[in-house]
Amino acid sequence: MRVRVGWKLLLPELMFLAMLSGCPAPALRVPPTPAPQPPPSPAPTPHVGTPYEIVPQASLLTILVYRGGALASAGHNHVIASHDLSGTIYVPAAILDSSFEVRVPVATLTVDEAALRAQQPAAEFPADVSESAKDGTRRNMLGETLLDAQHNPEIVLRSLRLTATTAADSGTVQAQVQSSVRGQLRTFTVPVRYRIAADGALEASGEFPLRQSELGLTPFSGLLGALQVQDEMRISFRIMAHAAALKTAPPGTL
Repeated sequence: MRVRVGWKLLLPELMFLAMLSGCPAPALRVPPTPAPQPPPSPAPTPHVGTPYEIVPQASLLTILVYRGGALASAGHNHVIASHDLSGTIYVPAAILDSSFEVRVPVATLTVDEAALRAQQPAAEFPADVSESAKDGTRRNMLGETLLDAQHNPEIVLRSLRLTATTAADSGTVQAQVQSSVRGQLRTFTVPVRYRIAADGALEASGEFPLRQSELGLTPFSGLLGALQVQDEMRISFRIMAHAAALKTAPPGTL
């Protein structure tokens, strides 16, 4: 069924994505259905080995969130990012015994930085997103019905276990991760590429799809489903860390 032109003229400022991606009018919000509680999560991996401290200014997390529904053309896809990752990665001699804890402060998450949007396909992420749309998106993202930043200032990611991959590349592992979002514990699996440089720097990176519902969140849906946020997001990360011993050693020593 074809959407009347009049609707398109009335709706643009209502169509920006809600969860990590939009700013619809509150009257259009459908109260989220409580997500079923998952089974108890296993305990995180004990920390053993050399600690590597994450360098925030050299690390980046990006989250691509996509519009959906029959009226999707009136909204935008969005790029959410964090430049403030912190935490520690522990690396023993047996790489599969490695563990980590990463913290993401939600209050400093950014929305649609021009440089980050420019790195995405222009057809899906055009540059013409207004400042009011970005501000509204960020306000909804941090609001009580979504991330609730006032009461939940951090997203915490902890390793449960690492397993080897079947790929020939020995620099890749599968990490079972426990997430804490709004105090809800969930578990998902992430492919991680890693490299330890000669200067002692550790680099870990990866890209993978993740559904909002896997984090215990309910994607926005309004106008009887005509305006939606897709459940599936696209996550990518690049983490740089340095051995803690290197940061405390006197100048000129190893």
